[in-house]
Amino acid sequence: MKHPLIYLLSVLPFSLFVSCTQDNYDEGEGKYSLMRADFVEAHVGQDKRVDYIVTDDGDSLAAEPRFTTKSIETADTTYRVVLYYNKVKNDAGHTVAEAKSMSIVPTLTAHASSQTLHHLSPNTDPVKFESIWTARNLRYVNVSILLMTGTPDEEDASQSLSLLNEGTHENADGSRTAYYRLSHDQGGVPEYYSQQCYFSVPVRSIKADSLRLILQTYDGEVRKTVSLK
Repeated sequence: MKHPLIYLLSVLPFSLFVSCTQDNYDEGEGKYSLMRADFVEAHVGQDKRVDYIVTDDGDSLAAEPRFTTKSIETADTTYRVVLYYNKVKNDAGHTVAEAKSMSIVPTLTAHASSQTLHHLSPNTDPVKFESIWTARNLRYVNVSILLMTGTPDEEDASQSLSLLNEGTHENADGSRTAYYRLSHDQGGVPEYYSQQCYFSVPVRSIKADSLRLILQTYDGEVRKTVSLK
């Protein structure tokens, strides 16, 4: 469930993917030879089925056949997902997306630290940083981290993530950098093994030329900066 300030994670967050390797598909024109994985916006129609996608590269592709999953609960909306699909030609010669599997990607927007402190104490439980990048179409900043997880003693134990806006700084060249801190609450979940977690930050919510993300990791504080232009 999503809260305006935090995103709650189940013990196995976001139905995460394991990257494909060559052992998973044929090298020729087999079932998985055309498969790719992209961060996309998946548009859902009135029938709660995905009818087209827009990739982070800016490609708009019809979904053929249209598809749905248990994660799709709302009609006439757009979901942020990682989609595994084949990019193929249909009978009319148009390039379409033939979906194989998908996972919802949470989108996080930052709230002022003072506003957040009024509602809850920010948490700095560590994560493992993997990567951060700006989508080619400049609509999202994508982040990959690893969370330590395991089976808790209490069924309702869950981790949570939020972004805290620590202000915007003007640089010597006149550009502006927004400072966002990732707040992570382990929430009583054991730290037995790591599991990959993605989240996306809408660029339209960031009033700056670049974003500096601050994370607390097991090796100390990490700061990563990406351009939004």
